[in-house]
Amino acid sequence: MVQIYFMSILFNGVAAYILIRDPGAFYNDTNRLVIGVLTMVTGLLKLLSAVEGDVPVLGDMFPASAGLAAGFMLIFEYYRKKSTMDSETARKIEGFLNFNKKWIGFLVLGSAALHFLFPQALLL
Repeated sequence: MVQIYFMSILFNGVAAYILIRDPGAFYNDTNRLVIGVLTMVTGLLKLLSAVEGDVPVLGDMFPASAGLAAGFMLIFEYYRKKSTMDSETARKIEGFLNFNKKWIGFLVLGSAALHFLFPQALLL
C-alpha cells in the first residue's frame, strides 16, 4: 500500500533525525514515545503489506527492520527514563544503544532516503 510506504519513509526519517540530533530534537519524552510507537507499528505493517508489483516481505525488509530498530530505541529510551527498576540487562542494552545511537540513526536515515529514491528495488 502506498500509504504505508509513505508512512515508513516519514517515520523512519523523523526517528532517524531524533536519534542523530539528540537531545535537541523532540526533547519532550511523550513526543519521542509517540514517534517510536508509530515507527515500530509502521515497520511491522511494512512487513505485512507490499507495494503493488513489489516482492512481498523481501522487498521491504531493510526499511521495515530499520523502522523497528529506531522505534525500539526511542521506546527503550522512554522506558529507561521513567523506570525505577535497574537490571544488568537493561544497563547493557542502554550502553549499546547510547554508543551506537548516531550510527543507527544514519542507517535508518539512509534506509528512508534509499527507499524514497528506489521504490521498486529488491531489498529496499
